[in-house]
Amino acid sequence: MKYIEIKAPAKINIGLNIIGERDDGYHNLETFFYPVRDLHDELTFELAESFSFHCNEEIVNNDKDNLVQKSVRLLEEFTGKKFLVKIELQKNIPIGAGLGGGSSDAAATLISLNELFGLNISYNKLIDIALQIGSDVPFFVKAKPAIGKSRGEALTIKEIDLPYHIVIINPGIHISTKDAFQNISPKKSNIIYEEVFQSVDSFLSNKNKLVNDFEEFVFLKHPEIKFIKESLIKYGSEFSLMSGSGSTVYGLFKEKITLDGLSEIFPKEYFIFISSPNY
Repeated sequence: MKYIEIKAPAKINIGLNIIGERDDGYHNLETFFYPVRDLHDELTFELAESFSFHCNEEIVNNDKDNLVQKSVRLLEEFTGKKFLVKIELQKNIPIGAGLGGGSSDAAATLISLNELFGLNISYNKLIDIALQIGSDVPFFVKAKPAIGKSRGEALTIKEIDLPYHIVIINPGIHISTKDAFQNISPKKSNIIYEEVFQSVDSFLSNKNKLVNDFEEFVFLKHPEIKFIKESLIKYGSEFSLMSGSGSTVYGLFKEKITLDGLSEIFPKEYFIFISSPNY
């Protein structure tokens, strides 16, 4: 095999609770990761005479510490090999939006190099390497709906397909994850994720218990993000929440929503995407 093409999906957090600080400087959390497969970055990996990386987004292209190249370096350290490969990344997921684009790209890199070079690295070992890159990266190794605990890497996969059109709106505001964590007070959650996500029916019965602990800080600092959530609810969303530490907000709709209708509510420079439940 000389060539691999892979799609790296986005995710949303359906509930996100920060429950405690850790000795290693990270936080323990509880969340439900849900993949959005029709919103994805695209990566190609091709055997070459030297290593190269190119992205259509200059901010990524100019960052030598981007998560794709970091993944390559960590895999080289683990295997003791040099990977002579040409990597092309087409970014479609907004950057720094709480949708996991960079983490998904990193996981896609680990998966693809493992296959392209016949490394035979086990799933559990890939998870260990993924966690060194970022807390969300282990989820994307399989990218199946899952409860995430600890830093997010303790995953319990749930076979749930939500019967909703997911409207995703990002206003292009950068939220510093570091600032978000520094301005939050961890607290014990009264939500039992295993019960909420036992089935689609249990989610429908308990969805209004779910919160994102980052919303209070982010909404206070950026009222326009709060406005997105309020507007989606007024527009008919059955459930709306900010994803990750922001700034993306999503809404779950039973009926199909059109871009034309949303464009009348939100500024034209906002990123708007509608995910189909049938994808």
